[in-house]
Parts: sequence; structure tokens; C-alpha cells
Amino acid sequence: MATAELIRIVSRSSPMALAQVERVRAELAALHPQVRTEVVPVTTSGDRWMGDLARLGGKGAFTKEVDAVLLAGEADLAVHCLKDVPADRPLPAGTVFAAYLHRDDIRDALVHPGGLTLDELPPGARIGTSSVRRRAQLAASHPHLECVPMRGNANSRLAKLAAGAADALLLAVSGLERIGEPDRISEILPPETMCPPIGAGILALQCREDDAATIEAVAGLGDHPTWREASAERMFLHVLQGHCNSPIAGYAKAEPDGRLSLRGRVFSPDGKQVLDAHEWAGSLTPEDLGTATALALKRQGASELIAAIPH
Repeated sequence: MATAELIRIVSRSSPMALAQVERVRAELAALHPQVRTEVVPVTTSGDRWMGDLARLGGKGAFTKEVDAVLLAGEADLAVHCLKDVPADRPLPAGTVFAAYLHRDDIRDALVHPGGLTLDELPPGARIGTSSVRRRAQLAASHPHLECVPMRGNANSRLAKLAAGAADALLLAVSGLERIGEPDRISEILPPETMCPPIGAGILALQCREDDAATIEAVAGLGDHPTWREASAERMFLHVLQGHCNSPIAGYAKAEPDGRLSLRGRVFSPDGKQVLDAHEWAGSLTPEDLGTATALALKRQGASELIAAIPH
């Protein structure tokens, strides 16, 4: 089968998105030195809009324009943060994930200019975040702190923090590493304290499903344990049918010996209700593990909790 000679990579134009593309280009160059790559940048409605994401139709606001460029044949490959790709509906018809790169750190980090930890922040300290997942968990664990809405890419949030719009930020460790700012981290929060979003730390490579040459070229970048974790997590989210205002968190873990587990959590927005499930795959497929974990939460009332949240 002919491998692609030129791969055009469509990407959001934020510094982090472009850093992610550079990682893909470097890994492709190492695997297929003969393949050339070029970047097709787009600015998505999610990047332009600084209001409530739910009013744009949720997470799809970051992927819609990228999908359109790919489907129009103006690019061959899209690089997505998997956590930004909606799982409550299938990928756009005609596209497929060809590979998931080796997973980065799934944890969240506190960024505080004075180096304080979450437990050291004084009552009333303002945490900049627009994430319903982070807000619900902070309300449960640190109700004395105040969350102030803050959207925008990581670089712009760091600038807003410096300008005094908040006292501290919660950002993904992997994101801070990708933009070269790991020194900003004052505390890394374990998943027990701040359960990550579904798909945290995973870069997904999306192609047109009829583009065999590109799929062939990028498939070798895929990481099998990451594929297993991603498959379980996305099926978990799909079965729960959460919307963008439902605080859902969770992560799968593929052990070196092949065992696979999934921890899933659903919160009420005020953090007062927390549903928790932790399942092991045993002989189940990753997808079946995702389904089983979602059903365990549904038995605890997850569907009713999610349905009661306005969106």
C-alpha cells in the first residue's frame, strides 16, 4: 500500500495545539523520514468565543471547524486533545481515529504565583476555571474557595492570572508541559483529589476513513495501552450520555501485566452528590468495561442526576 508523501495537518491555532502538532510531526519524521508534513491552522468558534461553552453546543465548538477542513479534503490529519472530542455522539461520518499517542500525565495542577498548595489557599481565594468538573470537585473538597469563570487557551489564562483576574488557576499538567510552562506548577493534584476528564492527556489522530495512505502512515504512532484506556473511557461517557454541563470524571488504567480498570465519577454541580464506581475488566473488552462502569453509576442514580442539570 502506498504511504502518503505529504500529510497536511489541520490544527487549532493556539500555542498548545501547535505544540501538539509539532510532537506528531516529530514522531512521524522518526517513523517515516520520507513523509513531509505541513500545518493548516484554523481558529475555531470555541477559541473565539469567551462565554459559556454550552451556548455554542458544548465541546464540539473546538472540533467542528477542524472536522470541516478534514472532510473537505483541505487537510489529511487532525490532532485532537481527546478530552475535547464529544463522546456522547459518534465521530463525524467519514472520519476515524487512526491512532492514540502514548498518554501524557492525566493530572490537574494548581498554578499559584506564590507557590501555595490548594490546602494552603485562604478562604475566598479565587480559582480561575470554567470547567464544571473542576468546579464540582472543588465545591466538594474546598467549599471555602471561590471559582471565577475563565476560558481561553492555557497561555491566555496564565496572562489573565498575571493580570489579577484570579488568585490561582487549575490547569492540566500535560497542557503546561506542552507549552513549556511546567515551572508554573505549585502543586500537582492526585486523581483522588481532582478526578481528571475523560480522555485526559491523550492526543488522538483523526483521518478520513477512505484515506488509506494517511491511516497507514500514522497508525504506527499509536500506543496500545493508551488505545485500551481511551476505548474504555469514551464508551463510559457514551453510555452515560452526559452533556457539557454535567460534571463527569474518570480514568482507565492499563497495568503492565495487561489488567485494565476504570474509575468513574459523576457529581452534582454543587459537589454535594458524588457517585463513584471502580471496575476491573477481567475478560471484558475495554468497551464493555466502559459500559459496566457507566451502568454501575446509573444504578446509583447517575442518569437522574445528569438529567436534573440545566443545559
